[in-house]
Amino acid sequence: MTFRFAHPVLLVILIAVLAAYLAYRFFMRKPPAVDYPLTSRLARISGSSGSIMAGIPDGLRILSLILLVIAVARPQMYNVSREVLSPGVDIMLCLDTSGSMRGLDFELNGKPATRLTAVKKVVNDFIMKRPNDRMGIVVFGQQAFTQAPLTMDKGLLLSLVDNMQIGMAGDSTAIGSALAISGKRLKDLQAPSKVVVLLTDGNSNAGEITPQEAANALKALGIKVYTIGVGGTGETPFLMDTPFGKQLVYQRVDLNEDALREIAAATGGRYFLASNTDDLSKIYGIIDSLEKHEVRIKEFFHYNELYLFFLIPALAALAAEFLLKATIVRVLP
Repeated sequence: MTFRFAHPVLLVILIAVLAAYLAYRFFMRKPPAVDYPLTSRLARISGSSGSIMAGIPDGLRILSLILLVIAVARPQMYNVSREVLSPGVDIMLCLDTSGSMRGLDFELNGKPATRLTAVKKVVNDFIMKRPNDRMGIVVFGQQAFTQAPLTMDKGLLLSLVDNMQIGMAGDSTAIGSALAISGKRLKDLQAPSKVVVLLTDGNSNAGEITPQEAANALKALGIKVYTIGVGGTGETPFLMDTPFGKQLVYQRVDLNEDALREIAAATGGRYFLASNTDDLSKIYGIIDSLEKHEVRIKEFFHYNELYLFFLIPALAALAAEFLLKATIVRVLP
């Protein structure tokens, strides 16, 4: 919800008029009075409470004018809803959560981070850049499953990405199964472009479907696959439990770049290698620029008028002023 004045220019004009009135009321106009040669004696008789009571009507008048000015400017609370009139790009994010994603060869804010931690940060940024596209998430390790079907709810997607854990689908790598599930989610949908973004740091060593078989099936369905290989060419540091406590142990992770190139080429996509966080961010930026489709959007503004919250107290203050002047604080001309 957002606050605004429907007539802000009118508010400025009315404030200027109110300021002119107050200047006239207190600095130019002669106040009502009774001509009496011994006014000092009358002041002692009335006491300080009398002067305070005499000022209450003026205070109520000023309050009512301020509230009326605000009411006339029409304060509002509003929100905006959108209706997408044409389909955008349908994107399935296919993310590796196998054990090798524990590798600490990436950095975030100058500190070592696991591969999955860096991926989650970059994927979140990618999701935020595409508010008008349907997106879904498939995670895979030894098994593959849909974490989120295609949706426009970016808040849900961001929450699910943040909650992803290494090993949540097992420690092996079933690339073929992950592609097959992604294709199943996309095949019956009507969209100008259907895309799978596959990210992995390993070699397919699990599942009943080979990556090549899955890629051929996706090609037949008109689904494009962008593949991202994660990791460097050397050994990768892992934080491991040892007899001497937690220590960094360097191990080689087999990234099958040839297989990822073949998947991308078979479906009309592209292969990218990300050896650090900056590379990964640039790659998702490239994919974002490659998969653009004009989307027509209709916006609906929903207003909640608030002027009554100011108008009613203004009228009440004005009525109280008249009542006081007619009864308790009477002014003689």
